[in-house]
Amino acid sequence: MQTNDIPPAFLDKICDRTEAPRRLAELPKPWVFTNGVFDVLHRGHVVYLAQARELGGSLIVALNTDASVRRLGKGDDRPLNKDLDRAIVMASQQSVSLVTWFDDDTPVQLISEIRPDILVKGGDYDMSKLPETALVESWGGHALALPFVQGYSTTALLKKIRAQ
Repeated sequence: MQTNDIPPAFLDKICDRTEAPRRLAELPKPWVFTNGVFDVLHRGHVVYLAQARELGGSLIVALNTDASVRRLGKGDDRPLNKDLDRAIVMASQQSVSLVTWFDDDTPVQLISEIRPDILVKGGDYDMSKLPETALVESWGGHALALPFVQGYSTTALLKKIRAQ
């Protein structure tokens, strides 16, 4: 994919997973971490990202790679947008400080490598059941679920589009 049409400010926020620890050292703390597919960015995502960013000095977003999205079972045609395209859209968000990817089924390994201060998920997650929560809390970090913005879901949006 060509990236010469992408503003440098967006590309500067995107890094390979192996670069993440070095790049994080340049960002203000506390580091807030979230992850997800973010296949079609919608109002619920944007509100959630802005709220997450307000919790700390920097917001790190880890995107599922295309392969890991397919393993999640979201549908044969998912993701609709390739991982680099999703990263560029995510990097365009003012609230986002850094974007990277993870290819595992969960972000546990990535979280253990970068050691964020705060883990944030959407309100549709039970934080007590996530292994990521115990990991972040093991070094004194905090994990919390932000309120779910009702009525906004990529899956629901796709169902609506397909029905028309």
